[in-house]
Amino acid sequence: MSPVIDAHFHLWQVGRHGFEWPTPDLTAIYRDFAAADLRAAAGEDLHGAVAVQSQPSDADTQWLLRLAETDPLILGVVGWTDLSAPDAATRVAELARHPRLKGLRPMLQGLSDDNWIVRPDVAPALSAMQAAGLVFDALVFTRHLSAIEAVAQRYPDLRIVIDHGAKPPIATTQTQPEATRDWTEGMTAIARHPNVVCKLSGLFTEMRTDQPFDEAAPYVAHLLTVFGPQRLLFGSDWPVVRLNGDWQKWKHWLEDQLNPLTPPERQAIFFTNAKRIYDLQGVP
Repeated sequence: MSPVIDAHFHLWQVGRHGFEWPTPDLTAIYRDFAAADLRAAAGEDLHGAVAVQSQPSDADTQWLLRLAETDPLILGVVGWTDLSAPDAATRVAELARHPRLKGLRPMLQGLSDDNWIVRPDVAPALSAMQAAGLVFDALVFTRHLSAIEAVAQRYPDLRIVIDHGAKPPIATTQTQPEATRDWTEGMTAIARHPNVVCKLSGLFTEMRTDQPFDEAAPYVAHLLTVFGPQRLLFGSDWPVVRLNGDWQKWKHWLEDQLNPLTPPERQAIFFTNAKRIYDLQGVP
């Protein structure tokens, strides 16, 4: 397998940089995680990675950017700032001047308003992101997809990345088929917008720990059908993947799912799409 760009991993220090999550009950991930931990988990396969914010905190974003300035593994950062703040557009423009800041993620899954992203007070920040060429990482569930589709329509030059395949309802695929149907229809609709792409990440943690991993296969197949190999990115969601698997297990399982693709198509998903979509400079 050719070298990999991991388009989605996290770093945190418990009790520092605006830390709120994970909580102590998540024992597999309730400790500090550094870039060295990702290197150890991934081994020689890893060429570089995109660090994604894990806390709704400007302090977390600034810490990640400082790490990216000195650690060549971190090719880019997807940070956070309050997109609804009165000065959000100015803040977005300031952040965009940092060469390692590639995108922003407002953590929509945890907000009480499923339509928060289309509120009028958020519009100036989205316009500023589009103008600056930043990526909008969408951390969403199925119920948010209509709002994301509205954003895709209003901001056709804004690159939108759906994180974790919009967290499909794999754990209830047998007991709540209507939830899977809603997800399937929602992802089909959102994929019609050319400025939207999707990460193949986080699926193992949407499963029950007693489920065979192959029950995620139909969801990967659907994403491949509607987005195609040029609009999908590999992400590990390290270290969250440790809740139900590990970096190597997820990568090798996904490689098996993508075996029918041509070598250039697999390389696109595991390497070149991340380089292009996040505009990662200095990647050969």
